[in-house]
Formats: sequence, C-alpha cells, structure tokens
Amino acid sequence: MAFPVHVAFIMDGNGRWAKKRGLERIEGHRKGAEVADAASHWCADLGIRYVTLYAFSTENWRRPKEEVEFLFELMLLYISSKVGSMLEEGVRMRFMGRLNELPPELGDFVFQIENKTSMGKKLDVIVALNYGGRAEIVDAVNEILKIGKEQISEEDIAMNLYLPDVPEPDLIIRTSGEERLSNFLTWQSVYSELFFTGTLWPDFTKEEFHRAVDDYSKRKRRFGALD
Repeated sequence: MAFPVHVAFIMDGNGRWAKKRGLERIEGHRKGAEVADAASHWCADLGIRYVTLYAFSTENWRRPKEEVEFLFELMLLYISSKVGSMLEEGVRMRFMGRLNELPPELGDFVFQIENKTSMGKKLDVIVALNYGGRAEIVDAVNEILKIGKEQISEEDIAMNLYLPDVPEPDLIIRTSGEERLSNFLTWQSVYSELFFTGTLWPDFTKEEFHRAVDDYSKRKRRFGALD
C-alpha cells in the first residue's frame, strides 16, 4: 500500500458543528483543535512525514473580531499544552503564511515554538496561519524581484515559497462537503490527489482518515504523463 508523504487538511465545518448542537461557534473550534491534534498522530502512526493544517486564512480576518481573538487564544493555549509531548514524540512544528501580520504575542509565540521543536525528526506539523495561496505566490515573486531578475522561472517561484523544503502535498483532505481548495496551497496542489467528505471537521474520525488514505493508495498518479 502506497502511503502519502505529505497530507494536508482543510479543516472545515467547526461552526456548523457547533450550530447543529446549539453551541457557540467557539466550541466547534475547541473540538476542532482536538481533532487536528489527533489527525497529526494518525499520520505519524502511518509513517507520513508531513502534515499541513489550514488553520487561519488571509480571508478569515473578515470573521467577527471576538471569534478571531478566540481562535488565536485557543492556538496559544492548545499548542503550549502540547509542547512537551511534541518534544518527546519527535514532532517539529512549523508555520507558514504572512506571519509578520499576526498580533505581536502570537507572532512571538510562533517563533518560540518553531525554535523549541526544531530538532523534531519524526513528523513536521505545518500550521497555515494567516495563509493564502495567492498571497504566497505574490510574496515569492516580490522576493525574486528584489534581486533584479528579469525572467522568472517556475523553479525561482518554488524556491521562494514560504517553506520551499517541504514536498508538495500528495493528498489534500477537505471536510464539511465543500469541494474546493479555497486559496490553499495554490502553487503546491497542482498534482495533489483530493479527497472530499461531507463529515464536519469535529466529527472526522480515524476510520474516515484511513478510508481517505486507502482511496489515495488506489489512484494512479500520472503527473501529466501517458497511461
């Protein structure tokens, strides 16, 4: 069975999950954080090396201020509580996005967590935070322009993405029934296999994750080549 090297998750449906239960949206995010942690462990158990979690997009700033502040606070508290276990389990946590635009406390926290976990060799957990696929490409091009290049190649852009050393995702899983990428890994996803499920993210289970990986293993990836 061929396992993916890099799995990315679009964790959609926290708010709808809470609404269905008569709860505040923040409770959906709280439960969603637990599932994100579990999903990282499911990947590690299969030997998957890279996991990317779409935590906060550049468009999410349009949400109510109170919800955005809660999301950031939840991230601070939840990740802080997991640092010890990440170090024990060989997890390296990394962040990608326009991190310089984050609130100072969160920006400092991101820097500290990356440093503390930098020696992790078993699993890279990548949190897409204040991330947009188009913004990443724009930022890459602007970096290239700084050195005065007149002709820009695909290789130039690839080397100037936020995390150029991370392989492109083999499998992208999106929950909640939406079937689009929503500005996620726009450059990197061109040959990714996609798996969509109607399950809301807080209800996403290990069994469904294994179904997605099993489905992936049965696909023939051609990358534009002939059959």
